[in-house]
Amino acid sequence: MKENDFQARLANLLEQIETLPESDRPKLAQLATETNTRHQRMKKTIVELQDSLDHLRLSVKYLVFDLEATRRENKYLRNMLDNNAEGAD
Repeated sequence: MKENDFQARLANLLEQIETLPESDRPKLAQLATETNTRHQRMKKTIVELQDSLDHLRLSVKYLVFDLEATRRENKYLRNMLDNNAEGAD
């Protein structure tokens, strides 16, 4: 559900709560407020999770780059050692 839809439905719910008898209003209004609070926390958590995933993706890319560079260096150094060993024979 999109944010605009959620806010519109919540506003509609609050309007409907206002038409109820006075004795029923406080409990339902409190539930609607708690729902809105939970929704805001969930949005914040999702944003934090997306940021964490972005950071993780970037870290993995750096690690893959480092691994490839290490492999290239190892191959180069092994070739150097093999060439030196052949020259010594």
